[in-house]
Amino acid sequence: MNKSLFLSIAAMLSLNASAEKVELSTPHNTLVLNIWKGGEPKFLYYGQKLSASDLASLPEPTNANWSHLEIYPAYGASHTQSETAFAMKHADGNLSSQLVVEDYQKSAVTEKAPNGATRTGERLTITLKDPLYPNIVHLYYQTYSDVDMIECWTDITNKEKATVTLTQFYSSCMPIRRQNVYAHHFHGSWASEAQLTCEKLNNGILEIKNKDGLRNAMSDRSEVMFSLDGKGRENEGDVIGTALVYSGNYRITVDTDDSEFHYYFAGINPDNSEYHLKKGETFTTPHVAYTFSSEGLSGASRNFHKWGRKYHLRHADRERDILLNSWEGVYFDINHEGMEQMMHDIASMGGELFVMDDGWFGEKYRRLTDNAALGDWVVDKKKLPEGIERLVADAKKNGVKFGIWIEPEMANTTSELYEKHPDWIIKAPGREPILGRGGTQVVLDLCNPKVQDYVFSIVDNLLTKYPEIAYIKWDANAPVMNHGSQYLPAADQSHLNIEYHKGLISVCERIRAKYPDVVIQDCASGGGRATYGLLPYFDEFWVSDNTDALQRIYMQWGTSYVFPAIAMASHISAVPNHALQRTTSLKLRCDVAMSGRLGMEIQPKHMTEEEKAFCRQAITNYKMIRPVVQFGDLYRLHSPYEGDNLASLMYVSEAKDKAVFYWYKLETFKDEHFPCIKMAGLNPDKMYTVKELNRIDNNPLPIEGKSFSGKYLMANGLEMPYSHDVDNNKKNDWSSRVIYLEAR
Repeated sequence: MNKSLFLSIAAMLSLNASAEKVELSTPHNTLVLNIWKGGEPKFLYYGQKLSASDLASLPEPTNANWSHLEIYPAYGASHTQSETAFAMKHADGNLSSQLVVEDYQKSAVTEKAPNGATRTGERLTITLKDPLYPNIVHLYYQTYSDVDMIECWTDITNKEKATVTLTQFYSSCMPIRRQNVYAHHFHGSWASEAQLTCEKLNNGILEIKNKDGLRNAMSDRSEVMFSLDGKGRENEGDVIGTALVYSGNYRITVDTDDSEFHYYFAGINPDNSEYHLKKGETFTTPHVAYTFSSEGLSGASRNFHKWGRKYHLRHADRERDILLNSWEGVYFDINHEGMEQMMHDIASMGGELFVMDDGWFGEKYRRLTDNAALGDWVVDKKKLPEGIERLVADAKKNGVKFGIWIEPEMANTTSELYEKHPDWIIKAPGREPILGRGGTQVVLDLCNPKVQDYVFSIVDNLLTKYPEIAYIKWDANAPVMNHGSQYLPAADQSHLNIEYHKGLISVCERIRAKYPDVVIQDCASGGGRATYGLLPYFDEFWVSDNTDALQRIYMQWGTSYVFPAIAMASHISAVPNHALQRTTSLKLRCDVAMSGRLGMEIQPKHMTEEEKAFCRQAITNYKMIRPVVQFGDLYRLHSPYEGDNLASLMYVSEAKDKAVFYWYKLETFKDEHFPCIKMAGLNPDKMYTVKELNRIDNNPLPIEGKSFSGKYLMANGLEMPYSHDVDNNKKNDWSSRVIYLEAR
């Protein structure tokens, strides 16, 4: 044997002999790493919580000969053929890096979470260093003491004598053992967000990415669930759930090579985003959140929901108001009389909040359609001669709160703002700006601190002048349409996509520091910003501009994989639906909207008295079940993606004394046959009394008022009629049921 090779192997064996198993645990999960000084830290285990004896006996993977289990592999010195998490061009031009352990330590942590809550847990800090260069990479793993979530991220510090260039900077790598693994992930488009894809992982690359610039949830989404033992089942089977906590462009890569593992990488998308790290500067990557559940896909979802409500969603301990938003009711046709009429109508149906959407602003350039006035956040006195003062007074008179729509990151070229500050927009050097919505929309450059101050001032001015505003709908209706910052220097144009989101987060932090209590909705052409990267500063998000009840079943199903119902704004709308022109029953529209944060997106004066009465009863019913839906545990029971025209889910209170069961028939055919849906999450020893909500049938269901044990309901379920018992003139092809279960 070659002498140098022999010495190298001997040295590696010596290193392995001194390796330490480093364990991190949450209430029900354990992650184990193999760490030794002078070597690359490696993955050993992630799954159900290990006992002390099992941890002590935990072996290295048996068939790891061709596997590379390094948790933060760097390109060039020992990793060139496989996917890597890190790559750098050094100041001297060298493209190779090697990151080995210099030190590592675990410490107890008590700190503020992004949403302001206090979190406790453990943090493992692994200090990595290149033997040839002085740069330092810190790799962090953070546990929570009360939820099953581990977050991972890195920071990279340049200690060379000149600027270095980061060309790849994933946040984390997680090896996943090959064993019939399926990936569940989400794609979409405007009005068709969060569409579920399920595929088996085979050899090659699965890449999930976003390069929109602003709306990183509009197309692919940065959350993935891996079912480890075959195609995912909702309430059984082993699942690893992942979410990248970032608001900007990202790339997720699952690399399956000739080894025994799949390799999951997640982080900022490096395309046209190489980062020039100056001497002494530190670059921090976004967090990646991991959870494990042996209770299937819904079990992983429940872990995300608990973590999200506690630590990554604003005000998640407060019930959300039932609101009416003006958009689909009047679009840009804003005036005092119309707004007050809508306030009166939502109040009469039991609503608690009215939100005036787009169309209220503009002076020199008026907001009559979508091609003018963005950036000029002054009241249009021709539409609203008595200003926001009257709107606030009218809301108070009608007993509802008042909210308002803004789009602070955008401008129109037909605006006073653009005339004064054409240098504030994102635009390629030397080129004319690419224009978006309405043929005039442009994006303000949040890399620029002056633009950050301006965007903050929009919210600050509104809330200072009108402190009665209880709710803000924050929209963002354009991508980065051309690459270029008029603020960043020419050498750092590749920083645009990263610096924009640093600026956005900085603005959000300033707003929340001064206005911690106002409710803010995160909207971006619909569900374009359904991401935990922004939710710590927002109370909810708009799932989609598509309010069609049938398609919402699919979109809300996919969204629920990672986000809790309290965050999902779901509204009853008019028919034919404005996005699809489909006509669905009012009952179906109410039943679907009641599975999220209930609201209305309709013009009440166009409703019949019978329709208003039905919505009034639905709102009353929702107030009764609101704590269960918004704070309870979700159990998805039957997926609409099964293709058999049926969907079902339920929420169960933490005490398991109340539950809400939803059943939706998606299509109507002759000779239909549906399974009887078994329930989940109940206390088998409790007796639950059945009450149907939003009933339209002439006669109650045979099970109405009867009681069943949780054991029976989970073993057998309840039969749901395929159609409604209504008069001939009220029959249609839609059928849905909402069943309230209360333990006696």
